[in-house]
Amino acid sequence: MNSANTNSRNAFGKLPARYSAVVTPMLLSILMTCIVSLISTLMSDGLAVGVWLRSWAVSWPIAFPTLLLVLPLVRRVASVLVRTA
Repeated sequence: MNSANTNSRNAFGKLPARYSAVVTPMLLSILMTCIVSLISTLMSDGLAVGVWLRSWAVSWPIAFPTLLLVLPLVRRVASVLVRTA
């Protein structure tokens, strides 16, 4: 497969590997806060989409920088607890 075919399927192309340290916690925080805020909203208010979106909009800006700060520490602790190969 040549590079022209690869780029035509992804109009934006891929980010360089150095962005992985930001993209990973960003995606994780989006998914995590969507799920947690949805469950919390369902338990308290039922299926209230507006309430859920508002809850997510408040929680994501807190979760993303928190993950950026905490993830390196979590990786170090995990490396102490988990044997590699």
